[in-house]
Amino acid sequence: MSKIEKVLVTGKTHTTLNSAGNTSRGHNGNLDIELSSPGNPEPAHVFAAIQPHPTAEQLFSGAWSACYIAAVGLAAQQLKVTLPPDVAVDIEVDLGQTGAAYFIQARLTLRVPGLSHEIGTELAHLADSICPYSKATRGNIDVAINVLTA
Repeated sequence: MSKIEKVLVTGKTHTTLNSAGNTSRGHNGNLDIELSSPGNPEPAHVFAAIQPHPTAEQLFSGAWSACYIAAVGLAAQQLKVTLPPDVAVDIEVDLGQTGAAYFIQARLTLRVPGLSHEIGTELAHLADSICPYSKATRGNIDVAINVLTA
């Protein structure tokens, strides 16, 4: 994989779990979307403070973060771990260049306040192995996974 030499644009999202489903918030409040799960009888699709033209990187990070946080929930069930009420995922997707070629790269940060770093890291990597977006990007783009427990 080629490393990006110059970042042109970054799409950022912050996704939390709540009783109404997943909520993804974009960088600077540009993208607020309420998402539903497949099979949910009452899907909530709300595009609140979206700008007329969000970047593809922001849309991709929003979709990926919604999928990834759902995978975190599945991973927690498998590991028999109770997630903190303020669990969140931040994803940043960069579009950049190396020479004349264009690439994307990503940073995923799992926020699990109150869990040990060891358990949080295990959750993050298990979720990465479950999430279809993570599977699709694995080996194709550079992805860094971080865990914050404080």
